[in-house]
Amino acid sequence: MTRCHSSRVLGFGHCVPERRVGNAEIEARLGLEDGWIERRTGIRHRHWAGPGDTLSALAAEAGAAALADAGIAPDQVGLVLLATSTPDHLLPPSAPLLAHRLGLPKAGAVDLAGACSGFLYALTLADGFVRTREKAVLVVAANILSRRINPHERASAVVFADAAGALLLGPSRAEETGLLGVDLASDGSQYDLISIPAGGSNRPFAPEIAAQDFLMTMRDGRAVFSQAVRMMSDCAVKAMTQAGLTAADIDRFVPHQANARIFDAVSAELGLDAAKTVRSIEDYGNSSAATIVLSLSLANQAAPFRAGEKLLLSAAGAGMTGGAIVLGMG
Repeated sequence: MTRCHSSRVLGFGHCVPERRVGNAEIEARLGLEDGWIERRTGIRHRHWAGPGDTLSALAAEAGAAALADAGIAPDQVGLVLLATSTPDHLLPPSAPLLAHRLGLPKAGAVDLAGACSGFLYALTLADGFVRTREKAVLVVAANILSRRINPHERASAVVFADAAGALLLGPSRAEETGLLGVDLASDGSQYDLISIPAGGSNRPFAPEIAAQDFLMTMRDGRAVFSQAVRMMSDCAVKAMTQAGLTAADIDRFVPHQANARIFDAVSAELGLDAAKTVRSIEDYGNSSAATIVLSLSLANQAAPFRAGEKLLLSAAGAGMTGGAIVLGMG
């Protein structure tokens, strides 16, 4: 039997909570002038979870949509990877519950905590599994960040959102599909630029710890901006070089939707035509690891990817962790 040469994308899906929150609500609470958020971030609206929403339920809807889009039997899925910073519980992981809800009892399942670049790490691991086991992998990225926002901290309160996106990756015998170039990176010297100070093993839950220490904080927004642009650009150049491509060969640029100014700066740094950038930030905000796969699913709905298209994905976030992937569509 001829073994697979690579992987290929079989299907996409996404899900967002019903509640849609406009900038005016947040600007009024923080005492900001009308239009302040959109001018600085590119965001107009975002979706926030309601009281009955759970991370695993959002992830399951996105995953079910990707499976339906791919049209494959459940027994063909060998692994479920869930990239999230907001699992249902600290323990156990949410991925086994996700696999159970999707009717994939024979699939392995694990959570990955890679912050904003978590989807790229999960997709890279999925590609390796597909090539060695010749079984499909369901990659889901999902977050409910609205429950980790400090409503009084401007830097984080204006950008973060809730969403789930999913992609099914399967084996391929074509050589120009799947992951054509990959570069992953980290910079622990910037470890605390974005953090949740308490709740981990260093500062476990205790009554005397202030409630805001269990919420997200962004220590230095300017440093986050400059470090993210540098990491996303550097990783993108390396991934394209590995794939034997240049910016002119890229059909669509799908960046992490952290802030429109960040990915516009990356696009300019790479010499990419701005018209090639896939943007979902205006209506969906920043859902961390979920933004790239959410953008992919939305873009495929609006203008389906064609065989032979080359996509550039790039992200950077807390840790700092980052990376870039050149993805060939088949």
